[in-house]
Amino acid sequence: MPTDVIMPQMGESIFEGTLTKWLKKPGDKVNRDEPLFEISTDKVDAEIPAPASGVLLDQKIAEGTTVQVNTVVGTIGEAGEKPAGGAAPAAAPKQEAPKAAAPVSDSKAAGADRPTGDVSPERGAAALQQQGQQPVQAQQQTVVNPAAQGAGTTNAARDIRSSPLVRRIAKDNNVDLHQVSGTGMQGRITKDDIQNFISQHGKGAAAPAQRPAAAPTYAAPAAPSAPQAAPTFMAAGGGAPSQAPSGVQVPVWPGDRVEPMSKMRSIIAQRMSESKHTSAHVHTVFKVDMTRIVKIREKQKNSYEQRNGVKLTYMPFVARAVMAGIKAMPIVNSSVAGDSIVFHKNVNLGIAVALDWGLIVPVVKQAEEKSFLGLARGIADVAERARGKKLQPDEVQGGTFTITNPGIFGPQFGTPIINQPQVAILGMGGMFKEPVVVTDENGNDSIAIRSIIRLTLGYDHRIIDGADADKFMVAVRNYLEGWSEEIG
Repeated sequence: MPTDVIMPQMGESIFEGTLTKWLKKPGDKVNRDEPLFEISTDKVDAEIPAPASGVLLDQKIAEGTTVQVNTVVGTIGEAGEKPAGGAAPAAAPKQEAPKAAAPVSDSKAAGADRPTGDVSPERGAAALQQQGQQPVQAQQQTVVNPAAQGAGTTNAARDIRSSPLVRRIAKDNNVDLHQVSGTGMQGRITKDDIQNFISQHGKGAAAPAQRPAAAPTYAAPAAPSAPQAAPTFMAAGGGAPSQAPSGVQVPVWPGDRVEPMSKMRSIIAQRMSESKHTSAHVHTVFKVDMTRIVKIREKQKNSYEQRNGVKLTYMPFVARAVMAGIKAMPIVNSSVAGDSIVFHKNVNLGIAVALDWGLIVPVVKQAEEKSFLGLARGIADVAERARGKKLQPDEVQGGTFTITNPGIFGPQFGTPIINQPQVAILGMGGMFKEPVVVTDENGNDSIAIRSIIRLTLGYDHRIIDGADADKFMVAVRNYLEGWSEEIG
């Protein structure tokens, strides 16, 4: 009997996924557990393995289509075999409408990072960020400000079909979910449904009597026969908050290309816009003399890799210094919950990783308990699996502090955007040899060539004062400049 290939559920709060790419064509031979297709969800991109060996008989879902979990997307069987006709029909696919291009924060400036020495940047980017989950540990109590709960979003949300993420978005925007029409399976309200509603009607608004028609698909107009005013591309009323507001007209000239954002790109755009509207961003930049660490790395990098099986990069040096900074100033490893501050027991370190198709921020859990070698291995592992689309949803959730390294692209420094619900992010600038005035133990000054890096702390001024941010950075700088730790 043929074997159905289904859209998997990549996490408890995930109810749909976008099939972004088929890795096999109908008629191709496949082996069990061989990558068969790629999906993108609001949590992670991943390669999905074949559930059985045989031949891919058909593709029921086209690339770029968003469908509910457990939808049959294809069939595997023997060569010449026909797919079983009695199988339950697949849920109707939901094709994402193209979205108007709009200026958003540069996600790579916000944290493009490949944290391994060989590529010397993770959505690189806002990166991703957090994906709508509280970062506290499962055994900890979540603190919620009662005043922040919308009157119509708590009890009202319990008797309708929606995910925890949808209910959180509704609560944060004071939206009664009874006013929102669901397009998901059995009327379930999806994340797109609630975001479209908020974009169209605003926070705390009631829906009109009838839901507006779906946004049409746009294409660039044909070249006019006579000179005329520039045509316009009307931004769709729905979509992520980062898109142009409803009614804004975007010029589209003949020859321009209009294409929808990928699932990951739309999530990055949404997260960056949300963060800028949530946190009071302030940045402080410190110059750090890395000469001692540069010499250590140059001397030991070859033997270190042979001995430990992982490349010696600058990222674990900075990560260890961050642990020292957080120990001195725990406020940077916290989150805001209404009128309360959650001080996290563990440091779950997000590492922004630049991908060819976007940005993601996998998390090294309980980083404060790891040795230098443990951090080096953990960072290299999540970065490699992020690029190979091997991450699980829980590996991009729960971060409490993020490091991003755009410096490998050559900038002096950047001003990264905070990865919500965190309150701070550290950006690594490029490493440069510079003339520096140095003072010896007798107080004599001289000029020397030193290896200098600029580290930028982006922090939430709602709860972190400038003095506290600078005290954190002083602790980080002192740890790096006075490095004395064994690297393993």
